[in-house]
Amino acid sequence: MRFDVITLFPELFAPFLTTGVTRRAYESGQVQVRLWNPRDFSEGSYRRVDDRPFGGGPGMVMMAEPLALCLDAIRGERAETAPAPVVLFSPIGQPLKHSVVEDWAKSAGAVLLCGRYEGVDQRFIDAHVDCQISLGDFVLSGGEIAAMALIDAVTRLQPGVLNDEGSHQLDSFNPALDGLLDCPAYTRPENWRGISVPAEMLSGHHAEIERWRREQRLALTLVRRPELLDAARANGRLTPRDEAFLAAKGAGMLPKP
Repeated sequence: MRFDVITLFPELFAPFLTTGVTRRAYESGQVQVRLWNPRDFSEGSYRRVDDRPFGGGPGMVMMAEPLALCLDAIRGERAETAPAPVVLFSPIGQPLKHSVVEDWAKSAGAVLLCGRYEGVDQRFIDAHVDCQISLGDFVLSGGEIAAMALIDAVTRLQPGVLNDEGSHQLDSFNPALDGLLDCPAYTRPENWRGISVPAEMLSGHHAEIERWRREQRLALTLVRRPELLDAARANGRLTPRDEAFLAAKGAGMLPKP
């Protein structure tokens, strides 16, 4: 798997690629990350990559030609039979969700374009961008953080990257958890500043522990992300026991008359 990242600030990626559990995948080449600066493909002594927008308005717009030349160089180095898709991180893009990450995790990678300033010349987008992705309903100074988020999320799903091969199966939103939020976690000591670990977690009774975790996931999802419960219900992932628990929990949340 290979990601080619087009960014005006490649230095931002240095600590990201050399720290944390995913660094092993980058160091071994299991997930390759190549950084490309469009300034290296611009003309003139100032290496200009942006200009004022036609029609006026604030800010600057990234120019199409340096980006196109940079992309040509990436295509030449990748030498692929089927060109890798070009992804632009943008507020109008598809929300980055677990299902999207899973799809990318099965791919051969992509070219990731990190926009800056007021955006990218639309002509380059129309000619070369295959997919746009958004982290949420807010605006960042550039696409670098979003690119790191995608690379990290995809990398941790690769075989052997995490110490516990099955740990990502218990992540929030994972189909193994029926798309629900994960439950709270506890570790030693059993009593911390007068607060004890829930008794169920200390019982040693595996069925009781798993039921407690299931109910915690249901309760947390009911309060924080009820639309995830709707999706799980629509997909037939909730059992009658789950529904009974949710009905009781929901009734307890209603205001008293």
